[in-house]
Amino acid sequence: MTILTEANSSNAIATASIVEAESTPEVKTTFTSEEIQNLLPHRYPFLLVDKIIDYVPGKSAVGVKNVTINEPHFQGHFPGRPLMPGVLIVEAMAQVGGVVLKQLPDYDTAGLFVFAGIDKVRFRRQVVPGDQLIMTVELLWVKQRRFGKMQGRAEVDGQLAAEGELMFSLVN
Repeated sequence: MTILTEANSSNAIATASIVEAESTPEVKTTFTSEEIQNLLPHRYPFLLVDKIIDYVPGKSAVGVKNVTINEPHFQGHFPGRPLMPGVLIVEAMAQVGGVVLKQLPDYDTAGLFVFAGIDKVRFRRQVVPGDQLIMTVELLWVKQRRFGKMQGRAEVDGQLAAEGELMFSLVN
């Protein structure tokens, strides 16, 4: 006869947790610049995501873009008052979305995801050199294994800079 004491039960729980952890594959939730480049075709000067700080497979991702004065678009946008172009903010959000799309299970993601539409985009705050742009993108739906729609938000210091709906198409 075995008597289950408090000490024995916590050991049993700890052992069961270890066995469970060993059998459950760990989900990667962060990605470095190099890992992002393994997923996306973009390269300098058009790779606009420095790292992914949170990733939920098939659902969402949070990416970071460190905005620096030495980026090529600041030479002409605008001399004496550099502002990150809104189209590049939207593109940066889309690239974070691409990290989600390229890892969807049971999908042929060998093709290229391109914009199919951009809706309800609004710019709320200027983004300037020195800012850190935090982009959160959530997958809303996928249809016919070729089209997807996401909701994106870009923030600086907790303030909304841009938001909108991004639609994608997978092309071969």
